[in-house]
Amino acid sequence: MEKWFVAAKKADFDAWSKKFNITPVTARIIRNRDIFSEEDVEKYLNGTFLDMYPPEVMLDMEDAAAIIEEQLRSGKKMRVIGDYDVDGITASHILTKGLRALSADVDTVIPHRMQDGYGLNDRLIEQAYEDGIRTIVTCDNGIAAAPQIALAAEKKITVVVTDHHEVPYTEEDGVRTEILPPAAAVVDPKRADCTYPFKNICGAVVAYKLIELLLRRSELEPAEKQGLLDEFLQLAAVATVCDVMDLLDENRIIVKEGLKRIHTKPCMGLKALIEVNGIEPGKLSAYHLGFVIGPCLNATGRLDTATRALELLAAHDTRTAVTIAGELKEMNDSRKTMTLMGLEQASKYVEENHMADDKVLVIYLPDCHESLAGIIAGRIREKYGKPAFVLTKGEEGVKGSGRSIESYHMYEAMTACKELFTKYGGHKMAAGLSMEEENVPILRRRLNDECSLTEEDFIPKIHIDVPMPLAYADRRLAEELSILEPFGTANPKPLFACKNVSLLSGKKLGAKGNFAKYRVLHEGREYEVVYFGGVDKFHAFLEEKFGVGAAEKLYQYGSRCGYELSITYQLGMNSYMGRTEVQVVMQNYC
Repeated sequence: MEKWFVAAKKADFDAWSKKFNITPVTARIIRNRDIFSEEDVEKYLNGTFLDMYPPEVMLDMEDAAAIIEEQLRSGKKMRVIGDYDVDGITASHILTKGLRALSADVDTVIPHRMQDGYGLNDRLIEQAYEDGIRTIVTCDNGIAAAPQIALAAEKKITVVVTDHHEVPYTEEDGVRTEILPPAAAVVDPKRADCTYPFKNICGAVVAYKLIELLLRRSELEPAEKQGLLDEFLQLAAVATVCDVMDLLDENRIIVKEGLKRIHTKPCMGLKALIEVNGIEPGKLSAYHLGFVIGPCLNATGRLDTATRALELLAAHDTRTAVTIAGELKEMNDSRKTMTLMGLEQASKYVEENHMADDKVLVIYLPDCHESLAGIIAGRIREKYGKPAFVLTKGEEGVKGSGRSIESYHMYEAMTACKELFTKYGGHKMAAGLSMEEENVPILRRRLNDECSLTEEDFIPKIHIDVPMPLAYADRRLAEELSILEPFGTANPKPLFACKNVSLLSGKKLGAKGNFAKYRVLHEGREYEVVYFGGVDKFHAFLEEKFGVGAAEKLYQYGSRCGYELSITYQLGMNSYMGRTEVQVVMQNYC
C-alpha cells in the first residue's frame, strides 16, 4: 500500500515562468524543491563555482589553516587520517595532494575496516607518534574521537579535525550539550555554533574548503591552483552523491560543476574508472557517480584495504590507473555477488526471528563480511520500509551499520541507548557501531521499546510534483526538465500523475521479459508508456483488480483491454539507434 501526495506549495509560477523562460510546470517543480525566492531560483538554475560559500565562514576553518601553515613553515611531518568509504577516500586524497602541492611532508593512513574500524583509535595515534608525526589532520572522522585526540595531545601531537558527522552530545532536562574533541581546531559544519549557511555537506567538501583556503593564501601560480581545485571539485562531487547528501543549495552546485569538469577533462583516476565501466564521459550523470563509479571506489575498502582506491586517485600515468581501475571493478563485481547472498540471509533472519511487528529491524549475521553490513541494511530498509541495522561478528565483538527511513533519526535513537555501544557515530539516515555480542538482543529490545514510529510512518509516501494529463508530456517539457539536473536526494526526477488512464495492450521487453511497453488511452488519444518496476508485481495487481487472466490477456495479439488506472510517471528523452524520442516511464499505479 502506498499513499500519494500532491505537492501544494505556493508561488507566482507565471512570474517565474516569464522571468526564467521556463514553463509553469517546471516553475512548480522548482518550488517543490523548497526554493522560495527568485534569487534562490536563479541560484538553483544558474549557480556556478563562484556561488559557492567561502571557506572562512565555517567555524575554526581559519584556525585550521593557520595551524597547517605553521606546520608547513616548520617542516614537521604531517599525517592525514581518513576513512575507507568514498567520502573518506576522496577527502584523504584532496588533503594529501593539496598539502603536497604546498610542499608539506605529509602521508596518508586509511584505517583498515576490520583491524581498526571507523575513525581514529589508540593504535593509530601510537603509530603516528612512533613515526614522528607531529600533526594529524582527520577527514570524514574525528568529531567523535575525544579520547583518542586527548591521547594525541598527551604525546604532543597537534590534531586538526575536519568532519561532517553529528557532534556527540549529552542531554539533561531537554538541554543538549555538545561534546567536542580536544583538538587544536574542530571544523565541522554540524557544530551548533557554526554559522555556515549550508550544513549538509560531506567530508570531502569540508576537506576541499580547507585546501581551497590554503591554496588561495599560497604563492602557487593561479593556473596551478585552479587545476588542483578543478580536480578536487570532481572528487567532491563524487563524494557528495555517494554519501547521499541533499542535492540542493551548495551541493547542487558542487555536483553540477564537478560533472561539467568530468565531462570535459576528467582527472586520471576517474577517467580510468569511466573507461573500464564502458561509460561515455560526456553522458556521465549523478546516477553513474552513485551507482557505478562510487561502488568501485568503495569495493576495495569493503573487501580489502582502501589504499588501492587511494592509489588510483594518486596515479600519475594512464597504464597504472587503468590497471587499478580494472581491479576495483572486479572487486565490485565480487561484492555484488556477496551482497545478494547476504541479503538473502538477512531476509531469512527477519522471517525466522518473527520480526514482522518490529518497528526497527536488528539483524545479526555473524558470518557475513562486515564490510557489507551497510549495503545489506540499505536493501533491507527498502524491502521492509523500516529502519534496519545489520550486525556482524568482528575480530573484537560485534560491528554493524544502520540505514534509516525519513521519519526516524537513527543517530538520536542510538544516543538514547549509547551505553550499549563501545563505539558509534553517524547521522539521521545512517550510522555505524561496535558493541559486545551479549548486547545484541538488548539493542533490539531497547530500540523497539523506545521507538515512537506509528503505522503511518511505514506507509510508503509517493510525492507527486504535478498532476498532469499525458497530452502535456511533450518534447518541449521533456527537454526542459534537463535543466533541473543533477537529480538525486532532495532533488528527485520530477514525478507526474494522471487519472483515468486506460491500459490497452502490452509487450514484454528484455531478455527475461522483466520490463514492458504499454499502449494506453487518455482523453481520446493513445500514448506509449514503458515500465521498469518489476512486471510480476504489476501482473499480480492486474489479476486482483480485473480478474484472473487479466495480465495474460494484456499481451495477446490484437488485445484492447481497457483496464482503467491512475498512474504516476516520469518524463525524459530516450536515444536509441540514432533516434531520440520522448519517453514516458510509469512509476506507480492504483
